[in-house]
Amino acid sequence: MLEDSSSVSKPLKDLAQIMDILNLSAEKVKEDEAFIEPICELIKLCGLPFQKKKLSDEVNYSVTVSKCIAQLGCLMRVPSSQVRIQICKSIIGFYKMELPKKLLPGYQPTSANYKIQMAELGGLAETLVLSLALVENKLTEKLWVLKALQHLSTSGVNCRHMMKAQAASRICLYLNGTDPSGQLVFRSSEILWNLLESTSKKEVVNELSSLECKPKECGFTMLLIVLATFTEVKIPNPLLKGLKFTYSHEDFEMKKLLFNIIGIFSKDPHALQLLSENDVMPALLYYVKPHKKPGLHDWSAAQYEELQLHAIAILASVAPLLVDKYLSCQANTLLLVFLEWCIGQDPFFGQGNSFHGTGGRGSKLAQMRYSLRVLKSVVSLYDDAVNVNLCDQGAIGQLLGKYTANNSEQSDDAIVLEIQANTLFILSALCENDVHRKELFRYDGVDLLISFIQMDPKKLHSGLGHNRLLFSALDCLSCVIGCYIAEDYFLEKQGIFFLLDLLAFKQKNLCNIILGILSEFCDNPKTVIHISTWRGENDQTAAKLLIQLWRQEEMDLGVQRDRYGRIADVKSPIAGSFQKEQEVVPVPSGCPSFAIVEISENIRAKLYSLLCKLGFDNLPGLSAKDFVTLAIIRRYIDFKVGEVWSEVCAELKEEFRPTGSDEEILKVISEVSENVGKMVTAYQTEVLENHHHQEIHEEKKTYTRIRAVHKQKEMAKKSWEDFLTRTSNYEALKKAKRLQEKSIEASKSKLKTQNGAFHSTDIKGLGTTVGSGRLVTVESTPYHLVEGPLAATDLPPKKISFSEGTLKKNKKS
Repeated sequence: MLEDSSSVSKPLKDLAQIMDILNLSAEKVKEDEAFIEPICELIKLCGLPFQKKKLSDEVNYSVTVSKCIAQLGCLMRVPSSQVRIQICKSIIGFYKMELPKKLLPGYQPTSANYKIQMAELGGLAETLVLSLALVENKLTEKLWVLKALQHLSTSGVNCRHMMKAQAASRICLYLNGTDPSGQLVFRSSEILWNLLESTSKKEVVNELSSLECKPKECGFTMLLIVLATFTEVKIPNPLLKGLKFTYSHEDFEMKKLLFNIIGIFSKDPHALQLLSENDVMPALLYYVKPHKKPGLHDWSAAQYEELQLHAIAILASVAPLLVDKYLSCQANTLLLVFLEWCIGQDPFFGQGNSFHGTGGRGSKLAQMRYSLRVLKSVVSLYDDAVNVNLCDQGAIGQLLGKYTANNSEQSDDAIVLEIQANTLFILSALCENDVHRKELFRYDGVDLLISFIQMDPKKLHSGLGHNRLLFSALDCLSCVIGCYIAEDYFLEKQGIFFLLDLLAFKQKNLCNIILGILSEFCDNPKTVIHISTWRGENDQTAAKLLIQLWRQEEMDLGVQRDRYGRIADVKSPIAGSFQKEQEVVPVPSGCPSFAIVEISENIRAKLYSLLCKLGFDNLPGLSAKDFVTLAIIRRYIDFKVGEVWSEVCAELKEEFRPTGSDEEILKVISEVSENVGKMVTAYQTEVLENHHHQEIHEEKKTYTRIRAVHKQKEMAKKSWEDFLTRTSNYEALKKAKRLQEKSIEASKSKLKTQNGAFHSTDIKGLGTTVGSGRLVTVESTPYHLVEGPLAATDLPPKKISFSEGTLKKNKKS
């Protein structure tokens, strides 16, 4: 009956009964080994596809089926190698499901992934991990269990179940045995890889870092490191005696897993000594070179590129931890030469078919990207030996080349943006504290930074990395500040104007950085002139922009101001709402109080510093509201000192009782601070009143101009009406004529003209409606001048001849 039943898959409804029979038979094995064969046959049924009668059976029987499949892990307790191996085979069969050869009438097979889902639901993976303890000293059974776990670990749900049973540490502990087949390390490494990808990396690393997993306990770390580096470093090692490494796909995958494990070990301080002693650094640097044409027994071009990028990526994690090894292997030289190859014209076609090769297909961008990551990781240590070594080899000039070229065609490529940002960071770290290096940076570097600072702020939210590039460019201005030659060239290229243009966008994350840069530049006296000269949109001045930023910052802090912008609380003129809510907590003398800490948490101190450099008097383009705010900014230090004294008073009263004289002094100090607030408020009121009076005066002048315009229009209208009246009414015209003549007579001089002829301006018989013009007196040439120089001497009078035609025309006229 069992033989017959084992060839046909069973319905879901019968599975519970089968598991009951299995459990009963498992208890009898200790008494009679004859039960082993039937148990194996029944377990085979669990490896066959189940059958369902209705579509809803999968859901209806899900709880029962998941519990039954979980029982397979519990059956690993049966002390029989045959049973344990059959359980593992059945579990592996979940992932190689074939349609049943025979189906019961009216039944159909369950979906292909049904058993896999039920295994996840029942937690089979956790039970199977725990069963490793039962097969610790039995290599064949252990390998079958690892094979089953290898399949189960492809699911994130199963990986989380496995971590509940501390799968990472258990697998490491059981790997120290002899394995002629080589499967133990291969399968275990893939399981660890899947656990890292699907669960918390921190949890896995913690398990691998436990005392039981340390190399002093089991030597597993040593073995993995040696395996990862033995093909690149040809050093005989007894751990690898008889091991042969091929260039098959399995060995390729194995190599990548081992590289990744080195990256994990780099995060464990206890493994650093092993990484240093086992030549991990030269093994990783082996790949920092172009790939030659592959031979017969070698990696293919695509495989080499993937291993190369993977190794350089791991190098970025390992290099900062092994600086001495890094320098002794001349890693800086290798990387700079490799970077030169990356921008060279040598033919190379990146495959771009791996995670690290993303975006590098057909180019060397991926190699450049990861090489610069390595340099960034080591220069960020600010180690003098590393940085001097780089600069001595001409790294500054090389990095100012094509790596950072601002190519508009590639300006929206995420990889190019990362390369540019990392290069700027490296340059900043190299030049920040050395004037000589800043002089090397100056011209090409300033031109480069100017091109990035002019970036369109709309791109900052693209998600491609423009924001990181801009911040790197601003940070790299440390290569300019402190070197007068570089500063002057930056000013000459209108760099301050571009910084103020960026500041005018009022983006919170940019303002603090730019204000700090401008404050440092102001040590150069030429900077103040540039800031004062700048004009923004609508002819906005720099002073007005800074005052607007101050008001916005106070609004964000919740500082109290009245409707006109004046101080509302003279006791705490510049305190924000959060600062007022803080309780008085006595702190040690070496710890800054909240009033001091608050200075670094907003931009008001930098705004005050800049306005001090610009001066508070004769600032152009400010309104009355701006002057009201400027009065507060001018007294910022006084107000901040008052806040500190207020905290001192409050702390003293919390723990001590001041003496009479001290109490009087504290009271005077408090009153002085309050009087400053009152004085500023009075000045603000005066400014507003003067502005109000000025507005009224300007309003009156405006109304006067309006009235004059209206009066002029009325006069023009009346003149036009009079003209129309004279045109249409003859009596009115005569009246106007009489008035005109009377006016003319009245205006005539009473003295008669001497020696001159009088010409009347009236034209007889004129019928126009427009009055004649004023009198014109034409004086004749005196007779005694006729014989003088004006006389035509010795010339007879000329006769003017007219043609006959002209005379006829004149007669007709």
